[in-house]
Amino acid sequence: MKKLQPGPVLIDVQGTQLTKEEKKRLKHPLVGGVILFSRNYENPEQLRHLTKQIKKARSGPLLIAVDHEGGRVQRFKDKGFTHLPSMQLLGEYWNRNPLWAMRVSTEIGYILAAELRSCGVDFTFAPVLDLDYGVSTVIGTRSFHRDPKVVAMLARAVIQGMSLAGMAACGKHFPGHGFIDVDSHIDIPVDERDLETILQEDVMPFEWLGDMLLPAIMPAHVIYPKVDAKNAGFSKVWIQDILRERLNYQGMIFSDDLTMEGASVAGNITDRAKAALTAGCDMVLVCNRPDLADQLLAELDVKVNPLSVRRLLRLIPEKKFSSWDKLQKNSRYQYARSFQTQIFSS
Repeated sequence: MKKLQPGPVLIDVQGTQLTKEEKKRLKHPLVGGVILFSRNYENPEQLRHLTKQIKKARSGPLLIAVDHEGGRVQRFKDKGFTHLPSMQLLGEYWNRNPLWAMRVSTEIGYILAAELRSCGVDFTFAPVLDLDYGVSTVIGTRSFHRDPKVVAMLARAVIQGMSLAGMAACGKHFPGHGFIDVDSHIDIPVDERDLETILQEDVMPFEWLGDMLLPAIMPAHVIYPKVDAKNAGFSKVWIQDILRERLNYQGMIFSDDLTMEGASVAGNITDRAKAALTAGCDMVLVCNRPDLADQLLAELDVKVNPLSVRRLLRLIPEKKFSSWDKLQKNSRYQYARSFQTQIFSS
């Protein structure tokens, strides 16, 4: 059987095992990845079985991803998974002890990635690089800090820990979602600030980290009208002129979920995907609506971009990782968990 190259569409699955329809959907040439949610998890053994099913269902590389940041956005929490603190707690700890905050951030990054990888998950959409202006309810405790320098330093430490477990990072939500209160999941956020203000504040962590440390970025479903009338995920100005050219970013660019209300400005699901890909995104996400995923796969007429494929392959771990049972006995992992508990219990 000829191996398929990964396509530009990332979809989800509905339960703890694959259905016949989902196995068929995964074979579509435009599919390039799967994102998992809490509904896909019962325990580590089941999750490992599901990720094996997903990989087996397609002939060729496929990215298995999850939104797993710590705090309130952590899809797998029970049956052995460590409850990770919010990134805001790391920022608060930085205010008291910056160097120890970086140390514990690295340990947390390692725990996060090691547990996921031991269950067959390749990648997580983390860390959040949005600044904490104290107004955004959807970002809130997911943000490290108000100071972009602190965000960059703590994110770098988390990324280092993730890389020790062989997992790549994804910075979100470019150029910044923290300044406004509107939730792009249910509304269309508009940020009225000018370009230079955003570049000198919110964009700085993305620029400082760069694509060597941050091989993937996710734009925000936010409109910045003083820069472009289109939201950042559909904007050639933000993605090509600013991110690719001005910041010289060469990594993978994922759209945020195209079923969110913030994406509705671009039309139906196919129009949204075309808008994101035309603007410069390498891959589009369609979550929680298998009917819309099927519509998109039937209607989207695009060629697979070889450069996007190379960027995606960079995110898929090359080496196998420890099983869940072996990880529990691993002294490095045990130490990381103990260190996190020690820091946050005191």
